[in-house]
Amino acid sequence: MKRLALPFAALLLAVGATPAASQDFAITGATVATGDGSAPIENATVVVRGGKVVAVGSDIAVTMDMPTIDGRGKWVTPGIFALMTDLGLWDVSGVRESNDTSARGSSFGAALDVAPALVPESQNVAISRAGGVTRASVASFPSSQIFGGQGAVVDLGADADMVMRPRAFQFVTLGERGGAIAGGSRTAAFVTLKNALQEAQDLASKGGRHEDALLTRPDAAALLPVLRGEEPLYVHVERAAHIRSVLDLRKDYPKLRLVLVGASEGWLVASDIAAAGVPVIADSLDDLPVTFEQLAATQSNVGRMKRAGVKVALGGFAGMEQPRNAKQYAGNLVALSKLPRATGLSWGEAFAAITSVPAEIAGYGGKLGVLKPGAVGDVVIWDGDPLEVSSAPERVFIDGVEQPRDNHQTRLRDRYRDLDESDLPKAYDW
Repeated sequence: MKRLALPFAALLLAVGATPAASQDFAITGATVATGDGSAPIENATVVVRGGKVVAVGSDIAVTMDMPTIDGRGKWVTPGIFALMTDLGLWDVSGVRESNDTSARGSSFGAALDVAPALVPESQNVAISRAGGVTRASVASFPSSQIFGGQGAVVDLGADADMVMRPRAFQFVTLGERGGAIAGGSRTAAFVTLKNALQEAQDLASKGGRHEDALLTRPDAAALLPVLRGEEPLYVHVERAAHIRSVLDLRKDYPKLRLVLVGASEGWLVASDIAAAGVPVIADSLDDLPVTFEQLAATQSNVGRMKRAGVKVALGGFAGMEQPRNAKQYAGNLVALSKLPRATGLSWGEAFAAITSVPAEIAGYGGKLGVLKPGAVGDVVIWDGDPLEVSSAPERVFIDGVEQPRDNHQTRLRDRYRDLDESDLPKAYDW
């Protein structure tokens, strides 16, 4: 069937008339990475209708009524799914009053819920969206207690409702950081966690709490979905020995849905992690023993765990680790595969580690982070290979809706791009 190629301006008019509604469009002649771990497809077509992907492949016919984008020379991918971010939790990270990434001095821990505090208009959301990030998980990070509280899964669409699922997971930190919070010892962190789970179990089985309970009632209640296996428990742990201890928690609490965060020494116990079926959210750049619990850190960690059968995603994109840098970290793992005695990932595996695998860990496998029929229409058009640092998104769609890519950074860039002072804001007269 003959394809209809609309001029770029006409397409903008067609899809921009109703920005809140999903758009029907086809992208033709592009290099398409589906995000499922396979190699990119050359000269392929992606069709989105009603906010969903309906067709992907190298031999797809496009109907005459379908607005078409010429993808020749471009790459088309699903949006990046960034795990363990602080998106929407701060305006200026260095200004405490605008920073909700941790609850310093709070009497609550597990009961903390990031969802009510999220601000979709935050510039870190807009900047990440412009960088090709369409979905994310957001966590509050432990400070006064080992529990950071309940994280959320969000979309980065330019609208007022960013929360897809509140109370999507519970976050706790162990190891050196947890030990420092719990009383100066890693043993204190583990006993604090076990006591918290036991007090939550007592609340469920006996309908009350002991008079000497350490947890507040809201904190104990917040852990009940974790005990029932309804809410995953994300555990920040780095050292191999401590990873084994975390896996052993299932002996007493068999319904726990564990997710390891960090796991710098995960490669040393990769077979144990794989046998337990526990996924890992790792930092691909950990390659030096910054702390004693990371003495065996290596950039081959992710590749070695992957080869052992562990489901591994890249994450921890908070603070200075911006979510839009996920593609660079994935690209490093591709380059690593070319070094002697190092273990990296193939291009398809690396891209899946920032798209489909994070979606699976977050509970959206097959629906987000992939381009296949039935998946959500999160589509990014890049000017080149997205795992190259020089490449950037040209267009971003979330749920089939094209998103704005302007933000404070782009506006500053445009203002100071030349030295014409007529473009600058009026200065004070002295």
